[in-house]
Amino acid sequence: MLLGVDTGGTFTDFVLYRGGNVEIHKVLSTPEAPEKAILQGIQELNLLASISRGELTVIHGSTVATNAALEGKGVRTVFITNTGFKDMLTIGRQTRRELYNLQPVPTSPPVAKELCLEVDCRRDKHGDSLQSLTEESLQALTNQVDSLKPDAIAINMLFSYINGDDERTIAKALDDTYFVSCSSEILPEYKEYERGIATWLNSYLGPLMERYLSRLATAIEPSPLTIMQSSGGTISAQQASQRAVNLLLSGPAGGLAAAKFVRDLCSKEDLLTFDMGGTSTDVALIQGELNITNEGRIGPYPVAVPMVDMHTIGAGGGSLASVDQGGLLHVGPESAGASPGPACYGQGGKQVTVTDANAILGRLRPDNFLGGAIHLDLNAANQAMDVLAGALGVDRYEAASGVLAIANEHMARALRVISVQRGYDPMHFRLCCFGGAGGLHVCALAEQLNMRKALVPQFGGVLSALGMLVAPRERQLSQTHQAPLAELKDDDITQALNKLATSGRNELLAEGVNRQDIQQQPSLDLRYVGQSYTIAIPYTTLRQSESDFHQRHAELYGHCLDEPIEVVNLRQRIYSPANNLALPQLGERPTDKPLKQDLVELFGLGNVPVVNRAELYKNDRLKGPLLICETVSTTLVAESWQVDVDAYGNLLLEKYI
Repeated sequence: MLLGVDTGGTFTDFVLYRGGNVEIHKVLSTPEAPEKAILQGIQELNLLASISRGELTVIHGSTVATNAALEGKGVRTVFITNTGFKDMLTIGRQTRRELYNLQPVPTSPPVAKELCLEVDCRRDKHGDSLQSLTEESLQALTNQVDSLKPDAIAINMLFSYINGDDERTIAKALDDTYFVSCSSEILPEYKEYERGIATWLNSYLGPLMERYLSRLATAIEPSPLTIMQSSGGTISAQQASQRAVNLLLSGPAGGLAAAKFVRDLCSKEDLLTFDMGGTSTDVALIQGELNITNEGRIGPYPVAVPMVDMHTIGAGGGSLASVDQGGLLHVGPESAGASPGPACYGQGGKQVTVTDANAILGRLRPDNFLGGAIHLDLNAANQAMDVLAGALGVDRYEAASGVLAIANEHMARALRVISVQRGYDPMHFRLCCFGGAGGLHVCALAEQLNMRKALVPQFGGVLSALGMLVAPRERQLSQTHQAPLAELKDDDITQALNKLATSGRNELLAEGVNRQDIQQQPSLDLRYVGQSYTIAIPYTTLRQSESDFHQRHAELYGHCLDEPIEVVNLRQRIYSPANNLALPQLGERPTDKPLKQDLVELFGLGNVPVVNRAELYKNDRLKGPLLICETVSTTLVAESWQVDVDAYGNLLLEKYI
């Protein structure tokens, strides 16, 4: 038995896989203590007995680290580095958010000045000692740390990616009650600022994750707990508590893992994906394997650890609508969250959200919303919308349509960032939507991008939770190994890659993965000498990697150069293939069982058929406009679109005019 759990800003989603059957569930999130919603869902799914017998494996995508980083609510953290470099994180890359603003608003540094400490020791670019760490300097440092009374400590010494002995010595000397992160373990790569930010984030968020995962793991004992990482692979809860920086895109990564899984089952096409939840929308592009980047960001901070390549905007079902002093309508990025939530949830929300707009236009059915778990309060939604409409000087239906139009434009712009701005034509992709709100917007977004094909997966309203179940157990390891490619030999590279592989393999073995199931996927970060940015190229031999780099550079930038190539980083993906889930398949529709269709009036569309997704069969074909309702989401099939149901219940949409 496997239980995937995705904690979102508004809802916590559950997917239970048992004996080839899938059961889904949603509860409102409890942001102040996310484990409360998880335990509530477990109880409502009648799984307490299975938990107590250790029969259930829980795989969890958490937003605890993400929210704490974005809201600046981590723990008190000391940052330790070499003498003369304590301003490293404050100075950063000296880039300005507003290039031409001569009076920018000052921003707080990541670590307060009084919490940045220096120690007298130094290594050169080869990792050899120039100035040794003495007992006196070490004692003085530990006295400073103790006087500051931090909760966590981040250690980031120069050239620690080559030799981390000084970091380990400092960590050993500190009180073992502190949560300590060493940059040589968190991100052993060059670029001391990015390495320092990753190490600081790990310590800043680590105690929060450690306490949260400990509470959750204790609550579900003796059943095991596994956590989704930002890279799309899972890690044991015990190890995850020490790697908080690797969990910043935990939930969204699950959605992409599931989207790839569904793609491989049905359409086999390249996908543009958008995950529209209650608070935000995540967009990504899937060609073959998931795209992994080492240039991600969380809020204002660069996060150089491996994570799925996606773009996130503050537009979701709970995004708030408002009118500014000039009379212009805005939607997001502020969100109603889980409490009070949209006005139509009847929990005291007074401000219009995207969900309220959909409800007022008839696209959310009060009699079929979350299986009756939430009763839609249309009167509250209408009252909130009337206030907004009055400020705009229009009626409530025009105001609701305007809210949706702006939300759609925000999401379409995000999809262009991940596709058009990277040289990809959206017309060559199928638009895949998921998240509770995605199906209501999929046709409108496809039309804005001139796309003619879309996919609404089975279980799309809880797809990120499904992704927890189909993700591999994985480690993404890296090591800077900077040298001209022409001066290296394959034996040198293979030996260094094998060292990384051994480290990752040992961690997976400690989780109980069978040795024969462990696979590896090595790659090299390459660039032309003199360039700042690298391209990750799969490694078989140096000669092949050189050829592949020229070709990939031409694909990305339209040209390649007759210049020497430099190896910068070695990377090793160590993984065990995902659970081989056999999803239930649909049969053909019996001749004596016609599809039941009710008619409802939708603003701007007239009387539209409404069908229950649970009553669809394989090879059913329907034409829009129509609403397809299910327990955890709703799909609006627009006019001039048709939908075909595949064997797994996925909805394949295509524009036929």
